[in-house]
Amino acid sequence: MKILLMEDDAVLSDILLDYLQESWQVEYAYNTQEVYDKLENTKYDLFIFDINVAGKSGLELLKELREFNNTTPTIIITAYTDTDYLKQAFEFGACDYIKKPFDLEELNARILNVKTIFNIQNKIQIEISSNIYFNASKKQIINKDKFFTISTKDTRILEYFLKNQNRLISNEELTQNIWDFDKMPSDATIRSHIRTLRDLIGKDKISTIRGNGYIYE
Repeated sequence: MKILLMEDDAVLSDILLDYLQESWQVEYAYNTQEVYDKLENTKYDLFIFDINVAGKSGLELLKELREFNNTTPTIIITAYTDTDYLKQAFEFGACDYIKKPFDLEELNARILNVKTIFNIQNKIQIEISSNIYFNASKKQIINKDKFFTISTKDTRILEYFLKNQNRLISNEELTQNIWDFDKMPSDATIRSHIRTLRDLIGKDKISTIRGNGYIYE
């Protein structure tokens, strides 16, 4: 399930991303303009919007999206305790509402509930970028309608990158999470796998941080 989170509190957004990305594919927007920019190229299964963000509020954004016939299920999060905001959220088309401070497990439970109610299935095919898709179950990358079968290790590495986007991942971390303890790869082997993935999904998607590891963007 692909989630778009809009939250302008830097500390809270980091906490939410760290937690939610363990279970879901989550992208982040700081404000409503960033949401619109992302919607130009990506379709999401769930929105999580804070009300009080810089510029246009989360409620105004939700109202506009519904007027444009965007029916993506939406959970509203807010520090407001006034029930008028709750009522407005449901009037504008929110499917759930949670007040800060909240327990992370409670938010995840609400996400699972929305997934059940709206029958949202975990996507077999993940969009990497425009015209490039990844099917982990079939170990395939689809690039402009051409199908490329990749190895089990390449598949697991790409899955790991997708779960840890925009974070520095060292060779040691990849080794510990991808390879068996008795089959540790050399740095050259890891570079070979990264090179294969770059050739298929684009060289700009995986950046090398010399001496430290890689960042998937």
